[in-house]
Amino acid sequence: MDLRQMEVVVAVAEEGGFTAAAQRLHVVQSAVSSTVRALERELGSQLFERTTHRVALTPAGEAFVPAARAVLRAAEQARAAVDAVRGELRGLVTVGTMQGVWAGLHRALASLRAEHPGVIVHLRQAAVADIRQALREGTVDLAVVAFDRQQQRGLVTRLLSREEMVLVASPERAFAEDDVVAFAEVAPLPFVDFTSGWAIRYAVDRAFRAAGVERVTTFEVNDIVAASELVRHDLGVCVMPTSIAARFPDLTVRRFVQHVPTWKVMVARPRGEAPPAVQALLRHITPTPGQS
Repeated sequence: MDLRQMEVVVAVAEEGGFTAAAQRLHVVQSAVSSTVRALERELGSQLFERTTHRVALTPAGEAFVPAARAVLRAAEQARAAVDAVRGELRGLVTVGTMQGVWAGLHRALASLRAEHPGVIVHLRQAAVADIRQALREGTVDLAVVAFDRQQQRGLVTRLLSREEMVLVASPERAFAEDDVVAFAEVAPLPFVDFTSGWAIRYAVDRAFRAAGVERVTTFEVNDIVAASELVRHDLGVCVMPTSIAARFPDLTVRRFVQHVPTWKVMVARPRGEAPPAVQALLRHITPTPGQS
């Protein structure tokens, strides 16, 4: 068993098929298939269930893939340690992000690239629940994300920013007050909500429960721009963090007078010592001025 075989199996598992894995690894599909078959013969167990429609992990494969990921990470850390002794920092850092959330990440990436051009960064954009799972599985090295207290368990976290969430509406929509609003007033309105699994959705759901009122989701989207377009055409209202709402200056913003939903963005990573490349990026990720 060698690292290449592990890399191939992990690629097939993550891509969901042999063809996609071959494209990711820049090899022909037959090479991927033969590598997996050779490893299965060596292990004496089938790692994948193969049908004409899909490829799925067997119980043995489910046990093998996390261990293989750990070995591949350890090998990468060993290479990075040797490079560091030579005064060179290299490696791959996979960063989980949520749509519309940067919290200064772009500045950190620019500083990292200037300081260590040999470090490669992959950004993986996903819903908060998927990022949490990826951190647990080790497929993401760190994340800039909005986690609640329960989601932070088992992780090392550091607060980057804290802000209120606000109601965003079309200028054509009238409210009792010009700058503030209550949950009871907005609950009967058509709502543009983000899909379940989004951190914004979690925060908004909690705020409505705290206020003791229910809303009806008229539109459910997984894109911030799509949400703004629906609001712009007065098809509904939406709750967003202040920093995201500020990207749409043509829309009106109102603060909540009670049960104000809050938005906490943090950098999170698995427990344990981080690889040198991850540590280098973490040093450049700092709290947003005036929000922490």
